[in-house]
Amino acid sequence: MFLTVDTELMWRHHAARLPVDVLFARSFEPAGVGVSHMLETLSRYGLKACFFVDPMPALVFGLGHVRRVVETILAGGQEVQLHLHPNWSGAAVGDGGATYSRFQMVEYTLDDQTALIAGALDLLMAAGAPRPVAFRAGSYAANDDTLRALARHGIAYDSSHNGSEHPWPSQIDLSIRQIAPVERLGVIEVPVTLIEERPGQMRNFQICALSLGEMRAALDHALARDHAAVTIVTHGFELANRSGTRLNAVHVRRFEGVCAALAERADAMPTVHFADLPALRTGHADTPLSPDPLRTRWRQAEQLWSNLVAERVG
Repeated sequence: MFLTVDTELMWRHHAARLPVDVLFARSFEPAGVGVSHMLETLSRYGLKACFFVDPMPALVFGLGHVRRVVETILAGGQEVQLHLHPNWSGAAVGDGGATYSRFQMVEYTLDDQTALIAGALDLLMAAGAPRPVAFRAGSYAANDDTLRALARHGIAYDSSHNGSEHPWPSQIDLSIRQIAPVERLGVIEVPVTLIEERPGQMRNFQICALSLGEMRAALDHALARDHAAVTIVTHGFELANRSGTRLNAVHVRRFEGVCAALAERADAMPTVHFADLPALRTGHADTPLSPDPLRTRWRQAEQLWSNLVAERVG
């Protein structure tokens, strides 16, 4: 069981020309329900989580803010692995996002991806992280060249394949229904878990994407069918509204609820760190949870409430 938190500086706040301290606060600790809140919740339930941290904004703003978030995560007993949004390599302070590099890793050649990963590794370790063994591309934008580049750097695991985001920007050459770990091009791919919302229509197992009922059903489905792994996604800013000024009550309840569900199932489905180097069963025939119109309608109603009320800026 991999509970993963993509931890990154939000481009929209940079484009809004927010002061640097506000920019980082609203990305990492928005409305009191950011990284520190997540760490406290994880500790309370006795869970392990992987925080995929993007160090690339350090090229623009310096290492200080990235170092603080890395130190916070490590002090909370959780692991830091590598996340990468390459657009920051061409960004500049205070220009409202006018300058940037290409946004998606899949827009770069193999050699360029290899160099981007090398630079990001150096930045993340300079910020205090142990050498990463796992990677997730920003926006899940990885392809087979990304895996080749990771293998060049000795990174054992990738968790970028997301069938609900295929063919753009998630471009690893695997089936959209692939949710079990698989050995590929020198790394172990650990895909994001999916459910089937409608026949042929996938939805990823993410706090902002599924209701708590759907998440519990997906966990029970994986347990009943002896899935090799389950990979859940959230973001360090996901429990707040888009502006980062107030909490999103729906998402806060979902995160708390999924942590409780994982604690209830801890004996059969323990959470692990990638740094534990878990011996994953590869090539297992895991299948997404089948559609259920009632579950889907409940989530759509809940999401409507979230959009109308919880996202309202206070």
